[in-house]
Amino acid sequence: MLSKSKIKLISSLSQKKYRDETGLFIAEGTKLVTDLAPAFACSMLIATSEWLKNNAKINAAELIEVNELELQKITNQKSPQGVLAVFVKPDYKWTNDNLSSKLSLALDDIQDPGNMGTIIRVADWFGITDIFCSEHSADAFNTKTVQATMGALARVKVHSVNLADFLENILPLVPIYGTFMDGDNIYNKELTPHGIIVMGNEGNGISTEIEQFVTQRLLIPNYPAGQITSESLNVGVASALVCGEFRRRI
Repeated sequence: MLSKSKIKLISSLSQKKYRDETGLFIAEGTKLVTDLAPAFACSMLIATSEWLKNNAKINAAELIEVNELELQKITNQKSPQGVLAVFVKPDYKWTNDNLSSKLSLALDDIQDPGNMGTIIRVADWFGITDIFCSEHSADAFNTKTVQATMGALARVKVHSVNLADFLENILPLVPIYGTFMDGDNIYNKELTPHGIIVMGNEGNGISTEIEQFVTQRLLIPNYPAGQITSESLNVGVASALVCGEFRRRI
């Protein structure tokens, strides 16, 4: 039986305020829940009897069996797959020394949860294990973001930081790359296997505050050169192109 208090809790987790207060977030669907279960402690697993019968056991502090009608009361999905999990948010740690030998991403006020999820998925594809987000970026544990990661959140650590302070502190240790319309063609530029890649806000790009820390300005050129094309690329697409080019050089 799904109590009113449980329904209220799950509903509240659609808001960042309550995710931060409780330290919890939601995931739905068989693949996503089973992908995240090994990486995050499961506070509550809510599933239909059919789902529980047909899927491997997930260790959860609390297991609640529900029917389809009860699941409809709490789902964010148009076609729920029989399971919803409430996971505990992680508390990741890092040191600048550990970051100095690898490639990481920094996100400057990315606003759209879908874009955030796509970038996390891109990072996972290209073996980037740490993303540092400005405090005003979309929450990585927003339900839409979690769904968009397609399980990549289990392998990519997303940190919310004062981005200017973070970049200032790590600047002596690694090159800091950023994408700009007046940057150097990324396909002709010497790239390193380590460093920080900064991706900017959807509408405004990299802010002036963050731009001062960028040591290498990059451009993703359109084709053919000089021809009028779209004004810019979606930040998720741009992230994939940049990360792919860095990895191609290895």
